[in-house]
Amino acid sequence: MGRWMKPEVYPLVGAMAFVTSMVVFQLTRNVVHNPDVRISKSDRKEAVLDNADIGEKYVDHGLRRFLTTRPPEVMPTINRFFSGRD
Repeated sequence: MGRWMKPEVYPLVGAMAFVTSMVVFQLTRNVVHNPDVRISKSDRKEAVLDNADIGEKYVDHGLRRFLTTRPPEVMPTINRFFSGRD
């Protein structure tokens, strides 16, 4: 352990590792699955890609489909308690 790595720094290192992993995940997802990113030479030759259905599939991913069926509340129990709803 170095001189700067003290127990008080562990939460910061953990948070930074979590955020870095989220960034790497999102960048990898965009490079691999985004229909606007063209890696292969044959796709780059085409000026306009006819891939509207692929774009729709990219935008309507599983997490978004799941969240559209859920109410937009972060803490529904606390919201119901303070709003007086039973």
